[in-house]
Formats: sequence, C-alpha cells, structure tokens
Amino acid sequence: MTPPQSIDAGAFHDFEHAGWQRASEYYSATFGSLTVQAAGPLLDAVAVGPGARTLDVACGPGYVASAAAARGAAVVGIDFSQSMIEEARGRHPGIDFQEGDAEALSFAHGSFDIVVMNFGLLHLARPEAAIHEAFRVLTAGGRYGATVWASPEQAVGFGVVLRAMEAHGTTPVGLPEGPPFFRFSAAGECRRALSEAGFAGIEVRTIPLVWHLPSAESLFEAALHGGVRTSAALQAQTPQGLAAIRRAVIAELRQYAAGDGIAVPMPVVLMSARKE
Repeated sequence: MTPPQSIDAGAFHDFEHAGWQRASEYYSATFGSLTVQAAGPLLDAVAVGPGARTLDVACGPGYVASAAAARGAAVVGIDFSQSMIEEARGRHPGIDFQEGDAEALSFAHGSFDIVVMNFGLLHLARPEAAIHEAFRVLTAGGRYGATVWASPEQAVGFGVVLRAMEAHGTTPVGLPEGPPFFRFSAAGECRRALSEAGFAGIEVRTIPLVWHLPSAESLFEAALHGGVRTSAALQAQTPQGLAAIRRAVIAELRQYAAGDGIAVPMPVVLMSARKE
C-alpha cells in the first residue's frame, strides 16, 4: 500500500500538531493506560539495557522513555508537541525531553544505539522519512523498534467507533488528508518500509493488549478527546449524529463487559530491525 498522492504534508503536520497540543490534556487519562502496556515489549524487542543511548521519538508523556531509563539506558525523548513535552518533563524530571520533529531529527549521524517510537508513525505525514531519520541517527549495529495498532477488525476499540461513524455519522468531514491510519497494520508494509530505509534483521509480530476501562462510555470519551484524527472526525459531527454514534458504540461494547467495566482487545503490531 502506498500513501495517497494528494496528501499536503504541511497541512497534515499542522493538523496533527494542533491536535496533540489539545489532546495532551486528556491522553494520560484515556489512551495512556493502554499505550503504556506496549513499552515493555517494545524495549525488549530492541534489547534496551544499561548504558544504551536511546532515543524515544514521539515520546508523548514519556512512558517509554521512563521505562528505558529504569533499565539503565541513557535516554532522550522528543515530541513535536510542546504540551506533551511539558507533560513528560513534569512526570519524569530526570529525563532529557526536547521538542523535535521525527521527520527531521536534530541529532548527528550515529548518535544513538537504539531508536524507538511507540505509536508515533500513525501521526506523521511522511512516516518513511521518520524511519530513514531513525536509521541515520543510529550507530552501526543499532536497533530500531516501533509499534502501531493492528487493523480495526482486531483492534476492537477502533473498529467499534469507525463502524458507528459510518452507520450514523457524516464522512468525510473535511479533515486534512493523511497516510492511511492502519497502513502499517500489515506486516508486509512494515517490512517494505524498514527494508527501503536500509534496515536488516526485520521482525514483525503482534502483541495482544487489552484495554481495561470502567465503562463503554469511557471508551467513547477517549475516542472523542484523547486522540487526533478520530477525535476530530467525531467532533465534526452534528449533535444528533454524535449522539447516535455514542449510543451505537456503547451498545456494541456491551459484549466486552468484564466485572464492573469492559475489557477490549487492542492488539499491537510491533516491528523491529537493526542497522548493519
């Protein structure tokens, strides 16, 4: 799958940046409890250990950077959202967090032993550029790892919301065109992009995460406020349409009831590779 040729990279970059400036307020209380679960498998895949010079790209609130630092790594975290960087610094004051662009890293060639990116590829206008930049700043023998969501047929939370929007909402809603959100859900696309950047030893596997939430309503609220593309699409609906989408999401999620809340399957695609 190749990205659409109609993408205005600048417009999409600005859209995502503005979205994360807003969503940073909600992220930790919504998607954060889910995405933090990928930190351990991601760091295991690239063998982060004591002394490893590690760059966490699109670091968000610093979950992966913090987990890497706990393993003894020398960590730098970057994110293009100033609000996210402020959040990360507040949570983890001992780690070096900087504003930075994944598609144009400010570091010299061979600066790091490890580069990781937890769900960041989904939010870039030019994800291939970010992968090439990761390759550039890695030392020979360095390792790269990234996570993305599995397809909406598997990542139930996304599938439920998207089906409800298609059935009861208005699409499209005039958002800037970006690369397909689930493009890297396909292992072949991960392998292609990593290989084209020069990586070897490519591995792609699926990690079976589960999103534990207090209610179906809380998943809808996470989709409405905790992200960018889906949040913007929901917020662009009419009040009547949004209410119908909310009802449909809550109704479909009843089957995932678990105790006093819900347990929603949200598997993750984990890719890793090395620079020879």
